[in-house]
Amino acid sequence: MEKKISEIKEAYQAADIHMLPEFISTYQEDTRPGVAALIKKAKKQLDAMEKELARTEALKAYEKKYKAYTYICGIDEVGRGPLAGPVVAGAVILPKDTDILYINDSKKLTEKKREELYEIIMEKALATGIGYASPERIDEINILQATYEAMREAIQNLAVVPDILLNDAVTIPKVAIPQVPIIKGDAKSISIGAASIIAKVTRDRLMVEYDKLMPEYGFASNKGYGSAAHIQALKTYGPTPIHRKTFIKNFV
Repeated sequence: MEKKISEIKEAYQAADIHMLPEFISTYQEDTRPGVAALIKKAKKQLDAMEKELARTEALKAYEKKYKAYTYICGIDEVGRGPLAGPVVAGAVILPKDTDILYINDSKKLTEKKREELYEIIMEKALATGIGYASPERIDEINILQATYEAMREAIQNLAVVPDILLNDAVTIPKVAIPQVPIIKGDAKSISIGAASIIAKVTRDRLMVEYDKLMPEYGFASNKGYGSAAHIQALKTYGPTPIHRKTFIKNFV
């Protein structure tokens, strides 16, 4: 007896990505337009997954290049440009056979996707570390030196000592571990991409908390960056304790 389209639709909705080939094989001879549409959707999903698997595999090129090292650590930072809040660095050591998909430069991901990936990375990574440099510290030693400081702290906060560091663009001073600076590394290395995601989510969550304390500045939406509304709030209300004095002197 032929299955109802509604039943086939339920089977499609219940199928995970690994069950789709069997679903396609079972129903692809069914000529009813409703079933044909479901088969088309399933094939499109499989195609998208194959492309993502290939993209993720390409993202492991540097990890494969340095596979002789046991613990390969990706390093990245967020928050060099904002007028307020800390600069935050992330350090991540992933398993060599990591199966995490969709990692990318955190700026290329939606907030929802970053939050999802943050949880997966924190669960599956061999080690993660976060480092901070406060607005006061940024004013004291400048943003570049403060970024290096945050990166060193992130490395120190790892539960495992890395054998090699893959860094987004920079070479960190005062670090004895071998380093490989990679331009646009957060889009070229799965480890650096993972580090960029945990740093971004950590900093964004912090700015949301600051927004609750100082709602006039819109920190939940602008994350401390110099949006027009943020600059206007600075001019109206003056700076907060989390503003970087060296960054806002043109506005106040």
